[in-house]
Amino acid sequence: MVLISIIIPTLNESENIAPLITSIFNYKKGALEVIICDGGSSDGTVQVAKAAGATVFIAPQKGRAAQMNFGAKNANGSILYFVHADVKLNPDFEQDIYQAINEGFSLGCYRYQFDSKKILLKINAFFTRFDKIWCRGGDQTLFVKRTCFESLGGYRDHFKIMEDYDFISRARKEFKFKIIPKNVIVSARKYDTNSYLKVQLANLKIMRMWKKGASHTEMADTYQKLLDYR
Repeated sequence: MVLISIIIPTLNESENIAPLITSIFNYKKGALEVIICDGGSSDGTVQVAKAAGATVFIAPQKGRAAQMNFGAKNANGSILYFVHADVKLNPDFEQDIYQAINEGFSLGCYRYQFDSKKILLKINAFFTRFDKIWCRGGDQTLFVKRTCFESLGGYRDHFKIMEDYDFISRARKEFKFKIIPKNVIVSARKYDTNSYLKVQLANLKIMRMWKKGASHTEMADTYQKLLDYR
């Protein structure tokens, strides 16, 4: 069976990482490896991840895009599955990914729902079923064939924000993209730390900046000023 490499970028995720790794191994049906690519955690994330059974690498460059690229470089699988540390995977992820690949898709993602019952977040989650770039994001997880990933040069290392939008936008020009009609569960912590309106306005501003061709540095600086996040 084709090996799936699950790549998880981390920075101070000691509370989330063990439950995620444990769930992956509990769901495991075939060949997979779990790779943690850490950006310099100071809360014991590395030790917790190793104890849970993951292979851990310390990235030479901090930042989600750079960490995911470094994880991919050290992965053994022909399918790469990028997962954020605060996401709960769908139990059927292996079967779903293999099926999508067998159907001719080179990459894809899940829909999501939040770990919150707030109605506004349910509305947000509803839109992840639509095939529009503004409905995408790293929280939905991303599986991609290694050949596809490498042909595109992976993520742009220097991106501190919008790395997923950038990669998916480039990939969709050349490869078939699948939205799996099932959910992963994502954390609402960004909304808990900030207000719903504040997050939505920040997302809208960054999306507009991205469409207008703003630099990744300008977008990252703006986002950090608007939200208590990352």
